[in-house]
Amino acid sequence: MKRAGCIAAFSLSLLSGAAVAEMRAWTNTSGQIIEAEMVGVNVAQRAVKVRLKSGADFEIAIDNLSPPDKAYAKDHWLAMQNAPASTAPGGISEASLKSLPESYRSRFLPATRLEAIRRGGGTPEMDAAVVTSLNLFKTSQNPDGSWGRSNKGAMTGFVLQCFLGHGETPDSAEYGDSVVKALLYLITLAKQNPSGIFTEKWQGQGGGGAGTYEHAIATLAIGEAYITARLNTKSLPGLRECFDTAIQTIISQQTKSGSWTYGGETIVYNPNGGSDLSLANWHFQALNVAKATGLKIDGLESCIKKALSYIESTQTKDGGFGGALREAHYNQWSLSGGAAAGHLMLAGKSTPAAKKGVKFISGFLQAEPPDWEKNCNLYCWHGYSNALFLNGGAEWTTFATQVMPQILAAQQPNGSFKRGRPNWPAADAADATYRQALCTLILETFYR
Repeated sequence: MKRAGCIAAFSLSLLSGAAVAEMRAWTNTSGQIIEAEMVGVNVAQRAVKVRLKSGADFEIAIDNLSPPDKAYAKDHWLAMQNAPASTAPGGISEASLKSLPESYRSRFLPATRLEAIRRGGGTPEMDAAVVTSLNLFKTSQNPDGSWGRSNKGAMTGFVLQCFLGHGETPDSAEYGDSVVKALLYLITLAKQNPSGIFTEKWQGQGGGGAGTYEHAIATLAIGEAYITARLNTKSLPGLRECFDTAIQTIISQQTKSGSWTYGGETIVYNPNGGSDLSLANWHFQALNVAKATGLKIDGLESCIKKALSYIESTQTKDGGFGGALREAHYNQWSLSGGAAAGHLMLAGKSTPAAKKGVKFISGFLQAEPPDWEKNCNLYCWHGYSNALFLNGGAEWTTFATQVMPQILAAQQPNGSFKRGRPNWPAADAADATYRQALCTLILETFYR
């Protein structure tokens, strides 16, 4: 029987689902089939609510169902009504967790986090170290909801990523207040300029380019907050609008090369500029979370295609991404992690370019093993961590075995991390909040 094109034959209309059931094949009166799980019934419209494998929710008119499916829908709906609500620890329902993108689901429960760590070759101490770090973040938050002393948009975005990466939402019993205050800080910050840029230095003609970095980092955090908002009982007015504006600014400010630069006339972004792989690496992550929201965002698809082409254009004959001269400031030894991760995330699969990049990274790290006292380039390690985890295999387990114990050993009793010795100044994490966030995000890689 045909499967392609059957959605139109069922006369389906988009809606939001509720409960959850098993995936099954539904047949209409014409013999066409669609695979979906039953999530409820719209009594008023005489329709069954179903969810496709893609996560999209639809209604099927009951009159269009085959007799066996009508009987199944009736019996299963009665069972769903009479069954007790299934909830995970913390009050999160299984149905709500299933509504999230698959890559997000393991972060919300201690058992699933620990299982993800085990599968990734880690140890329970890594999650314990994250909790110790989050406890410090909770007490070090500024009164206005931000973190840090400067570049607060970026610092707040980083710390929010740490909380959200551990499944801590506004409903979190331990950290919910901190998350809410941080989100309100970023929402308020974005409202202070027409482009919704998460920085006080949003204007052009001055202030350097830090604002562009801040915006990408905070956009990622706001996007993750939007995705996980379906688990919350607390609503944050303006969150969706804030994210929409932020991602549209990123799309509109992409340069012809597919990158992003700063130095604009009106705002800090300069869409007429050239390229900056270091800056672009943060934007790849923001685009990836925009893709994960499932929202229809004008220009997102073409923006991602241009970004993928840009990453490929920066690949050297060695397989790395960035400059081919080791003495140059932005080179492939420093930037390949973020670029390879970006290609894997945005392509949604392994690609020849990413494979070459991972091979280069692994060979480089074998020749120059990560060492807290010699080459502690946490900016680079964060990129390597994302790329190698997404790639998987021996490349990831080797890196995790090398780096994770060093991060654990560097953590102080209060949750902070002692400063390492970098051999590339731009990759140093001299700021304590920045350093703590990068270390925490690397430890969370297994489940975020």
